[in-house]
Amino acid sequence: MKVLEQARKITIPTKQEEDKIRTLANNLLNLVEKEAAKYSEIVSVELGGSYAKGTWLKGKLDLDIFVKIKKEIDVKQFEEIGRKIGFASMKKFKPYVRYSEHPYVEAEAEGTKVNVVPCYDVEIGQWKSSADRSSFHTRFILEKLDAEKKNEVRLLKKFLGGANIYGAEIAMEGFGGYVAEVLIYNYGTFLKVLEAAASFTRGQIIGSPTKKFESALVLIDPIDGNRNLGTAISTQNLGKFILAARTFLKKPSLVFFNGKKSLSNKNNLKNVIVVKFDYKWRSPDTIWGQVKRGATALAGQLELGGFSVLRKSGIVDEEACEGAMLFLLKSPSIENSMLKNGPDVFRKQESESFILQNSKNKITWVDDEGRILSLQEREFSDAKKFLQSLLKKNLSEAGIPSGIIPDMKRNFKVIQGSQVTSKSIKKALAELTSTDELIFSANK
Repeated sequence: MKVLEQARKITIPTKQEEDKIRTLANNLLNLVEKEAAKYSEIVSVELGGSYAKGTWLKGKLDLDIFVKIKKEIDVKQFEEIGRKIGFASMKKFKPYVRYSEHPYVEAEAEGTKVNVVPCYDVEIGQWKSSADRSSFHTRFILEKLDAEKKNEVRLLKKFLGGANIYGAEIAMEGFGGYVAEVLIYNYGTFLKVLEAAASFTRGQIIGSPTKKFESALVLIDPIDGNRNLGTAISTQNLGKFILAARTFLKKPSLVFFNGKKSLSNKNNLKNVIVVKFDYKWRSPDTIWGQVKRGATALAGQLELGGFSVLRKSGIVDEEACEGAMLFLLKSPSIENSMLKNGPDVFRKQESESFILQNSKNKITWVDDEGRILSLQEREFSDAKKFLQSLLKKNLSEAGIPSGIIPDMKRNFKVIQGSQVTSKSIKKALAELTSTDELIFSANK
């Protein structure tokens, strides 16, 4: 297929790039090994991730260096040793701490992001931290995928990136690099993965699970039958992948690998309400989780207030330390009156209670079925004013996660979509208010 040949040219690193990265990787590995040698608790240091497995994309690489620590070391000392080695080895590259399940050190060397990650030296299946599986993943992929299959992985990664569903972190809830590798391991080629995905059913099982899982896609880690890689993938992103696969198979195009920029639909933009706030820096996984949970909670409150929420989104600008919750409504304003359904008149106690509670309403009556109804004036018919009032009264009762309540107490704004100036929020608005032409273009 001609499109795949074109895609390979923008996906597979050149020999010159490989040589350059190899030199950088070896130099950085030596720096970490030099510091690690000072600690008797260290068993070994090794390269991991997509570089070690040979599945990294042209022009895009994160280097992972794993520091393997004796399994007897307690968590506090484990984290402290990991931080010290990371900072000392990367001191020339302005290192800083990032967090996943436990802290690790990140830096940028010659334009390449470098992660120095502590893990325990354990036997397979005896995991003490989430990073412990990494060396086993590397070994497995090196054993099971030859050079040709590794390039198939690269095609799949690039395709997932083009569909904007690549990345297992909470911010994305998409398909991580190891997921792409495992899919190629299971199906053999990029096209066979797409052909399989085009016919996925809900709860699709790939691999041999040792127990039952409830996610929309069950993808078993080949080195751990108890681990479902599909848990990290949202149902929405799985749906996008299925549609992207079907569309590409019908109309192959290089645009699937390069991606297509979304532009805001101005007609829909007027129906978007945004709640934005600044936050004190914390782990990206933490703040993204908090903002997404907050968006879900406020969408529920809007529905209770009578507003119809069509789509919602949570977005974080990590550099600006700004979070936002976005809501696309059927309409930002609704009718001033609402109908309250009361009990049957034959239920004496309930009837009397309902009449008493609604005595000040516009009108109360008995319908043809003997049910008491009442027409009530809404407190809020404007979504923006509704959210402003709700958030000023009580953030916890509104369902805002406790972790961002202090941030929102300091500052928050409720604005219309058309008033947004932040680039990151504008990008999220474009996705929220427009049709994804990449996956919905097959039948046009």
